[in-house]
Amino acid sequence: MKNIILNINKAFDHRIRLGIMSVLMVNEHADFKMLKELLGCTDGNLASHLKALEKVEFITVEKQFIGRKPNTKYAATPLGKAEFKKHINALEKLINNT
Repeated sequence: MKNIILNINKAFDHRIRLGIMSVLMVNEHADFKMLKELLGCTDGNLASHLKALEKVEFITVEKQFIGRKPNTKYAATPLGKAEFKKHINALEKLINNT
């Protein structure tokens, strides 16, 4: 049981971060607008959670312009994908052991 708890990652302790990583696990990338619509959160709330995931190098950020409009794209890093899989596996084991 203790080993399971060790694999639960604090970086994913909020539903928005779980949502961001879930979207990025099944999509090569997602832009800010897409994430905001899918997760139903405010700009500031989403931005703070994206920054937290970027800080631990679980996501990458690519800023560009499409026409004259700024566009920010996010993608999960290999480290982020591996840590998220470990986190989900630990949650599943925890649920199945209770």
